[in-house]
Amino acid sequence: MSVADLTLDTAAQPAGRAARPVVSCRGVAKLFSNGTLALQNVDLDIGRHQFVSLLGPSGCGKSTLLRLIAGLGEASAGTIDWPDAAHDSTGAAQPSLSFVFQEPTLMPWASAIKNVMLPLKLAGVKPDEQRARAAEALRMVGLAAFENAYPRELSGGMKMRVSIARAMVTRPQVLLMDEPFAALDEITRFKLNNDLLELWHASSFTVVFVTHSVFESVFLSQRIVTMAARPGRVIADMDVTAPYPRAADYRTSPLYNAHCKRASEALEQAMGHALGAH
Repeated sequence: MSVADLTLDTAAQPAGRAARPVVSCRGVAKLFSNGTLALQNVDLDIGRHQFVSLLGPSGCGKSTLLRLIAGLGEASAGTIDWPDAAHDSTGAAQPSLSFVFQEPTLMPWASAIKNVMLPLKLAGVKPDEQRARAAEALRMVGLAAFENAYPRELSGGMKMRVSIARAMVTRPQVLLMDEPFAALDEITRFKLNNDLLELWHASSFTVVFVTHSVFESVFLSQRIVTMAARPGRVIADMDVTAPYPRAADYRTSPLYNAHCKRASEALEQAMGHALGAH
């Protein structure tokens, strides 16, 4: 298969939600050197201050799409545009974004606050401002008392909080999160879901959140974009109409159950739409 073939197959595409999105994907495809077509004809607009989850089975290209949006790889076809981003001298967009990976990826030899200071250090921010902003970010994620703790002294949930603080310290406009809570126990995951929503609701950043979990996506999101695999493509774009803030009682409400049913049906459809599935 060649890159020229990547636009032949079409699928149901999501409707845009904003007149001027913060990021816009058009006809995005990714063909890896081993011949794997990970994405094909992905159209997706993400609006300002939206919380959007990418939901789908393993291998549907959710993480690949997130990495392309982050600039951690190049699309084989299509475009990813940042309408209001600054541009460098070559004309390349320089969006304000941060990425939270599945693993915390902390430096084991550095304290929590020094881990959080790293992006500011790399950006050339003055040392005093680095420390002040890192301390503020740790306070935002509930770790003010653990500035000097090393990763080995922290629980899995606390390590992920440090990772989120490190992403937030640059004050990004867009926060990209690749299944950040997947490895955590359910109680810790619920707590971090709540804390993430509080951060998002109190700020003005956009979140694009990759997950395998219908329940997590319905609790967190304004929109759930469901993807099917072989190749990865969008087949559904669902609004979650529950108001914010969302507390524990939302998880047992009829509205939550109704949205979970719709999302589960979309996920089942995605699994049935894998090309070549029987």
